[in-house]
Amino acid sequence: MAEKTAKKTSKKEAKKNTLIIVESPAKAKTIEHYLGTGYTVKASMGHLIDLPKSRIAIDVNNNFQPEYITVRGRAKLLKELQKDAKNSSGVLLASDNDREGEAIAWHLNNALKEKTAAPIHRIVFNEITPVAIKESVKNPREIDEAKVNAQKARRVLDRLVGYNLSPLLWKKVKNGLSAGRVQSVALRLICEREKEVEDFIPEEYWSLDADFAKGKNKFTAQLVQYKGTKPELKNENAVNDIIKEIQNSECKVLDIKETEKTVRPKPPFTTSKLQQAAANRLSFTSRKTMQIAQRLYEGVQIGNTRVGLITYMRTDSVRISQTAINDVREWIGKNFPEDLPAEKIEYAVGKSAQDAHEAIRPTYVKYTPDSVKEYLTREELRLYSIIWERFVSSQMNNAKSKTTSVDIQAGDALFRVSASKLSHKGFYNVIKTLSSKEDVTGSLPSLKIGEILSSGKFYPEQHFTQGPARYTDASMVKTLEEKGIGRPSTYAPIISVLLDRYYVTRNNKQLVPTMLGKIICKILVESFPDVINEQFTSEVENNLDKVEQNELVWNNMIADFFGPFKNRVEEVMENQESLKGTLDEPTDEICEKCGKPMVKKLGRFGYFLACSGFPECHNTKSVPLAKCPRKGCDGHIVARKTKGRGKEFYGCTNYPECTFISHFKPIDVYCPKCGWFLVEKYDKKNGSYKSCINPDCDYLHSADEAVAAEAAGEFAKANKADKVSKESQNA
Repeated sequence: MAEKTAKKTSKKEAKKNTLIIVESPAKAKTIEHYLGTGYTVKASMGHLIDLPKSRIAIDVNNNFQPEYITVRGRAKLLKELQKDAKNSSGVLLASDNDREGEAIAWHLNNALKEKTAAPIHRIVFNEITPVAIKESVKNPREIDEAKVNAQKARRVLDRLVGYNLSPLLWKKVKNGLSAGRVQSVALRLICEREKEVEDFIPEEYWSLDADFAKGKNKFTAQLVQYKGTKPELKNENAVNDIIKEIQNSECKVLDIKETEKTVRPKPPFTTSKLQQAAANRLSFTSRKTMQIAQRLYEGVQIGNTRVGLITYMRTDSVRISQTAINDVREWIGKNFPEDLPAEKIEYAVGKSAQDAHEAIRPTYVKYTPDSVKEYLTREELRLYSIIWERFVSSQMNNAKSKTTSVDIQAGDALFRVSASKLSHKGFYNVIKTLSSKEDVTGSLPSLKIGEILSSGKFYPEQHFTQGPARYTDASMVKTLEEKGIGRPSTYAPIISVLLDRYYVTRNNKQLVPTMLGKIICKILVESFPDVINEQFTSEVENNLDKVEQNELVWNNMIADFFGPFKNRVEEVMENQESLKGTLDEPTDEICEKCGKPMVKKLGRFGYFLACSGFPECHNTKSVPLAKCPRKGCDGHIVARKTKGRGKEFYGCTNYPECTFISHFKPIDVYCPKCGWFLVEKYDKKNGSYKSCINPDCDYLHSADEAVAAEAAGEFAKANKADKVSKESQNA
């Protein structure tokens, strides 16, 4: 009987599955599909054990040891995983192959080994494919303690900085504020760029184009020289003078130059380059790009099977595995054999790259964008398309373009026109979503030197010099990478945190600091110049790399920083003048509800007016942005929102008696010519530029007909503003 029971027990034990723990349910579903029977795949849903949010939880007197707890709301899941581990023949921890993933595995290992005697190992992979998953299961390893220490050092350092600077801001500015080591440096960059934008005064200049024709073939050329020198056209009179001089002159072809250019394909994407391309080509934010990439990496249902379509999306390397090289070369050989290089193309990995992962690429080249489009959402398809195109094109032959440049003499003026066309498509054969309008630029009729052309219409155009551009998601990520601030996994969160805290807003894809962001930046930079700067942040990243490579002890790294930092915090806490209350400005506005004066206060979304009778009176309203320019009106322009989507516009406080509205925000600067307020406008052609809101005033106006028509249209609609409800006025 005992022997029979033993046999049953042995049989039962033999049926135990291997437990694999990943981070997300989507990834779990894909991996379980690949491995089949004998394996149970569960998701930890990220960190189950971490530092508490309510207190600093770092023992500064005991080598900065962190105090970890089970994350609130995750205890039930942890117990389930412990139970699953106890009933398994072994456990494989398959969190992401980066510092955060290694830390998740380390915490799980410590929590699970208390409840099970089953062996626990770590597995890693760069792509979710059957081959990669099965290979990783065959070759488990131990947890990388050095990588865990690097994550621990980063977590402890950020906790010490954030939990010391935030109380300082609460005491000196206002409650509810927060500061971070990396985000504050990014905020500083954005604020410094904003100062440059605000200080820039545009200067007027003009350009001159002219139509020329050979028979029925017409084309347009630009003035590049006048009387042997580059023309300086500072006003309309200067342009008109040239037109008068040359409008009846003979026009002949003076010179024709043809140049051939070799265009090399770009390397496959790193995280930063993917975020930049997605922002520029697809108008995706960095956060959106990473969310979609995560889905493509974890697995998508393609027909009857789940497929991880791309490799791991957090990487700073352009390295490609030999297996992937063989795969893509085979595909190119079948589809574009004439553009398959004799040897594989290798790209240099940057000096600062950790090179822990391959570049971002499709896991299988056979899954072309066209073949999977019915299984993907539109956004998934667009992102997958640029990843696929970039990778496949990176292993194809160069393209060649031919540029023809023609100089045309008209009196003392020299006009030039250029046209480019591809003489050999090369890697452009697979470029669709990534294609640029600049790749091919028009065509020209067949011309000869000395040939006489007929002239046509002249096109004088007014421009204004462009100041420094505000950061966008793409340029911010590029700057963070170049300056060594953060790592591939942190670029998107850095921008997201600034937006979520309302220190920065996004306007026309541009990152603009709020008044709150500017104030916080000023205090932090002036008080902690050695910490809130790009050099320190870059040095920290280098030190974290050294910890990961076992070249630096993490506790020592923290100790070297914390002593001087803590002393400085105490000094600033003692000596920094409090801004509490000083940000509240008395105004002449009277509360229409209780008759008490209104106070200008700073909130999460900027300044607003609040009744000084609070909390008895809760009345609030928008801050006047400029004086109403209508004659005889003593009102002010304030921000309002329409019904429905709540689109912002700017109108007079004397509505409905005064119906003045503007769709451009006043910048509280007044025109020296007419006295109306200036606004900041934006269009794709000119970017951001300042302009007088008065349609009859030429101060800083663009001559672009579309912009002028838009401005005129605003005032034409003014008499219809009475349709805007009072509800939208107070929104």
